[in-house]
Amino acid sequence: MAEFTPANRTLISSATLARPRGKVIYWTVLSVVLVVFTLVFVGPLYWMATSGFKSVHEVLHNPPTLVPKDPHPSNYKTAWTQLKLAKLLWNTFYYAFGALAFQLVFDVAAAYALSKLRPVLGNIVLGGMLATLMIPSAVLIIPQYMTVLDLPLLHVNLINHPWAIWLPTVANGFNIFLLKRFFDSIPNDLMAAAAIDGAGPMRTLLSIVLPMSRPILGVVSIFAVVNVWKDFLWPMLVEPDPSKQPINIGINSLSQGVPQNVLIAALAISALPTLLIFLLFQRNIMSGLTAGSLKG
Repeated sequence: MAEFTPANRTLISSATLARPRGKVIYWTVLSVVLVVFTLVFVGPLYWMATSGFKSVHEVLHNPPTLVPKDPHPSNYKTAWTQLKLAKLLWNTFYYAFGALAFQLVFDVAAAYALSKLRPVLGNIVLGGMLATLMIPSAVLIIPQYMTVLDLPLLHVNLINHPWAIWLPTVANGFNIFLLKRFFDSIPNDLMAAAAIDGAGPMRTLLSIVLPMSRPILGVVSIFAVVNVWKDFLWPMLVEPDPSKQPINIGINSLSQGVPQNVLIAALAISALPTLLIFLLFQRNIMSGLTAGSLKG
């Protein structure tokens, strides 16, 4: 008889699953849960994508139709041209990947210093960063906006400038914490061997730490891009010029007089890039999140 340990303890015992009734109950519950969660998460995406093919009358019809009766693919072409989605997408990519570049530089440097260089009061600094995660983002809107209006020391107004979006995203406490946890899992023996070979902290970071950190760097990159892509309130405040707005704000600004079906088609196009990012890199996200959770 196999020895029972807490590691093999599950919600349903293997003996119960071996019985016919246990198998039926297990697979029934599992199937119901999977179907419900699929409908909850995929249902809104399906409704948005299919509503872009419907006429205005069919979009407003109650009860809603699951499949478009008379598809209008031209709605997506109209949305692309009428709402200037090409320009809005370019603005969004510009802001997102600019924020990504700054986060990779400064957040990696902060996490590396806290993990491997261990400065004085480093734990207090890390605790302060993590404490910022408990502050609602809406509370920070006013002080951030006042800072952007008159940047301290430089006294520069950053309204309608990409720096107004990039600067608040640089110091991301959650990303710094993820990076630090991963760097903690890198053996100190490698760091000591690099020091013996004459490598300084910067050379060690570039030659040893970063090549081993590709999974977590991928996760941080995805988070950085998606956070900028989905943000609405802050870009609306600091980018009032329609020609410089990201796609979420641009669609809102140009939606006056646009038919409902065309507007939904534009929203489906705006959601497509982040959806593709998740579908293509979901394995990288999960592996990066769990890569630094265990040592040894």
